[in-house]
Amino acid sequence: MIVMDDEPLALVNMEKKLKEFNSIEVIKSFTNVKDLLAEGPSLDFQVAFLDIEMPGMNGLEIAKLLKEWNKNIYIVFVTAYRDYAVQAFEINSLDYLLKPISKARLETTINRIQELLHLEKNSTPIRIQHKPILKIQCFGGFVVLHDDKAIHWRTVKTKELFAFLFSNLNSHVPRDTVLDALWAETDYKKARVQLHTTVSYLRTTLSTLGYVDVIQYANGCYILQLEDFQCDAHNLEHLLNSKMETGKLDIKKAEALIQNYQGEYMATLDYPWVTSKANFMNTQFTLLLHDLVEHYTAIHDVKNLEHILLLTLEHNPYSDKAIQQLMKHYIDLDNRASAVKVYNTFRSTLVADLDILPEHETTELFNAISVEV
Repeated sequence: MIVMDDEPLALVNMEKKLKEFNSIEVIKSFTNVKDLLAEGPSLDFQVAFLDIEMPGMNGLEIAKLLKEWNKNIYIVFVTAYRDYAVQAFEINSLDYLLKPISKARLETTINRIQELLHLEKNSTPIRIQHKPILKIQCFGGFVVLHDDKAIHWRTVKTKELFAFLFSNLNSHVPRDTVLDALWAETDYKKARVQLHTTVSYLRTTLSTLGYVDVIQYANGCYILQLEDFQCDAHNLEHLLNSKMETGKLDIKKAEALIQNYQGEYMATLDYPWVTSKANFMNTQFTLLLHDLVEHYTAIHDVKNLEHILLLTLEHNPYSDKAIQQLMKHYIDLDNRASAVKVYNTFRSTLVADLDILPEHETTELFNAISVEV
């Protein structure tokens, strides 16, 4: 690691404290930017302890420079002032130490560094395996598993922030958009502090799972970039995109997705921001059901067709089109009693929930068969 502080006495003091840890090696210390620029690029280091208050380039600016040299360098800020905490976390720093630094507090930081470096060292064999490490279920709720075990989130907001960023995966999300989504009712200054604390918690959680530096902050935006994960919602999108490109639906993958379907997108979560994304994903799922209806109709697979039609109505309980398809299916099977039964249930649901009646075409279809039952 390297250490930088413009005050020689403070630099010596920090070096002395770090040398008390046998696992840490300080390869170079700097008191000015000129020396860092001259020697830094040729040094092999993984961690930088930086004082924030320095002349010329301050520690925050130097951290950005180091990240340009190597995005995997871990930054630890050291300062006598609390005012830089938010900016420090935005640069994706590992930690933020306030002077005077106690041995116990420094030990916590060193332990975090060792843990992350150990995970980084051992991450390659895991990545060689083609089995996704993270399993993310979005339909029916939001469940995240690591090696088939549910992830423990430090706070409720940590989970929600991950859900929000994952819903915008690989997209730059403005900081204020995140604040409006998750902390709309909180004072702006307090919300910013809570956001950056939560980002720190989330980064730590993901880092301990082997996902290091997957959340970046630049130009006022956050971006989550993940690899090696499996997700039902992403499988659906890929399935439909592939169908658009090739003109052919992968039936086996579609059936597997249907079999594991747990309900509407993040249905059990009371997140105000989820509505728009949920509407889109639920529409995507309806498109998949429609494609399967066409497929099973074409190959005269009566059993699977009925299953998909029932699931379509369950997914769209107020849809006249869905009930009409199911009724016509029963009529084709000469099972008019079932057609009448599902109509009556549909009508009762509309009246009870929406205080409306079925569309004229649906009622006409019912009238045409009810006298024959």
